[in-house]
Amino acid sequence: MARLIQSPVIPGVVDTLLEEPDPGPARLAAVVCHPHPLHGGTMHNKVVHRMARALRHKGAVVLRFNFRKVGEVEAGVEDARAALAWLRERYPDLPWALAGFSFGARVATTLACEEPGAQFVMAAGFPTRWGPPAHLETCAVRKIFLQSTHDQYGPRAEFEQMYGGFAEPKQLRWIESADHFFASGLDKFEAAAGEVIEPAGESRYKPC
Repeated sequence: MARLIQSPVIPGVVDTLLEEPDPGPARLAAVVCHPHPLHGGTMHNKVVHRMARALRHKGAVVLRFNFRKVGEVEAGVEDARAALAWLRERYPDLPWALAGFSFGARVATTLACEEPGAQFVMAAGFPTRWGPPAHLETCAVRKIFLQSTHDQYGPRAEFEQMYGGFAEPKQLRWIESADHFFASGLDKFEAAAGEVIEPAGESRYKPC
């Protein structure tokens, strides 16, 4: 039987793509958030696509969606909250998680720290240039960060200083790549993203 791929209608959410895992049954439900909608970011962004595929291959049913053309983190959080509520209602017996790239990483971490019960939040290309994220200084959710070694929007020195103030539990993986979009390093990025989830939904940590 072919795996499920749908574009469900979700109130308050613009455009959606729901994909069940391949292979095997779903063990986790995850919402993946895309980059800034006012700078060309969509749910089909190549980093978001790789992140979603990595999660699916590890047993997650993944919901992607397009943010409204607003561009504020607060508005993005409300869009993601609506998507997450729908996903949790659709798969009530599955644990859930959030993930995002760039602007989507800011949204995903904000929502994960506000909404009780996340298994983890995975943030790729977390930008430093929008100021310190105070929510991460006290957030008890398991936080996994995947950063490019040459991220122009989250330079390594700036991010490492910011990361030092984030609450535990946390994990940071540097991906050797050419820019914010993980150019020349997408395969390594996808492999690292896949390591977030083990078979049967068990998480695995690697020391930073």
